[in-house]
Amino acid sequence: MRRTWLFLMLLTLALPALAAAQTGAAATSTEPFKLGTFEIDGEARIGLVVRNDTLIVDLAAANRALERNPAYPRLPMPETMRDLIGQYEYGMKHRLYEIVADLVARRQLEGGSRPGFVREVGAVRTLPPLMPGKMLNAAVNFYSHVNEGGTPEEQRKAAEARRASRGIPYLFLKPTEGAIIGNREAVVIPYGRDRIDWEVELGIVIGRAAKYVPAPQAAEHIFGYMVTVDISDRGGRPPDSRPGSDWFVGKGHDTFAPMGPWIVPKEFYGDPMQRLRQTLTVGGQQMQEGLPGDMIHSVYELIEYASSIITLFPGDVVNNGTSGGVGMGSAVRGAPQFLKPGDEIVASIEGIGTLTLPVVAGPVPTPGTGAYLPPVSSYRKQ
Repeated sequence: MRRTWLFLMLLTLALPALAAAQTGAAATSTEPFKLGTFEIDGEARIGLVVRNDTLIVDLAAANRALERNPAYPRLPMPETMRDLIGQYEYGMKHRLYEIVADLVARRQLEGGSRPGFVREVGAVRTLPPLMPGKMLNAAVNFYSHVNEGGTPEEQRKAAEARRASRGIPYLFLKPTEGAIIGNREAVVIPYGRDRIDWEVELGIVIGRAAKYVPAPQAAEHIFGYMVTVDISDRGGRPPDSRPGSDWFVGKGHDTFAPMGPWIVPKEFYGDPMQRLRQTLTVGGQQMQEGLPGDMIHSVYELIEYASSIITLFPGDVVNNGTSGGVGMGSAVRGAPQFLKPGDEIVASIEGIGTLTLPVVAGPVPTPGTGAYLPPVSSYRKQ
């Protein structure tokens, strides 16, 4: 009797592991997936993006369905993407693999047998995938972006000089809440500002806390990647203000940090320094194409430098910088060109996804104290 009881107890404890081994979910996923945040039934929910970005799986609902099988232990789903990222390497990844394996095994991703928690991408609103704790952007991290405002010859000489002496990365803080928008949300041109520019970038999402992490170990701290756009105001400060650059004015307006449309975990993307291709069009005209060979500092060197100053936590984002072809540059098109209401930005990274962003005019402010940022035309000759 005692032996029978002991056998049954051991079998019960082993069932979840046996189920995972049978599906292969413990080591690899049956299918690749991405992760995003979506508005489903009026609520923001985390979803798996599967079948070549055509289907969204409501993660919490899919997990509840999986847990009806006694072979799988209960594992509450995180409510936010940042929480999921923090738990990913501590059991959450394997649960997501199990969910995908179960959906595939039951053929629930097929057209005629989809449960209610599996929806077409176009049937739900795509939200920004996460709200980072902090977001760092690399400035002038592509050789083709060095001195883009100069003549082609000046730009070439400046890039050659940078190749001869790379120096260290330059990072700045980009605002998050208020600045971050998702796919198909509008980029708003602030009142009176007429030098609004575009910069497509790779968003590197941190997965494990990083402090003084050397570049060769930086990949261990990455969760995944997404598309970001660093919208920039090149109008500068008024001439009677404190001299020098103003990164808050230049980078901090509302809607100036589009991101998404979702995050691809690193195991489904590979090494960005081998495959990255980031492009951006405005009004159907290609403005930018960035490749890894053009980068001054690798994504891993950016993490090394950032983590030498401040601890990076799960859900933080480091953006890799942008390539040549921004609006202020004359080396590519011969003259600056800036965004205007009615434009449409399309920013893509192969293997990750595409952000489509309409451009609209901002509201006219009511009279204030005089501390408002004045329109560019009020203090700079046209």
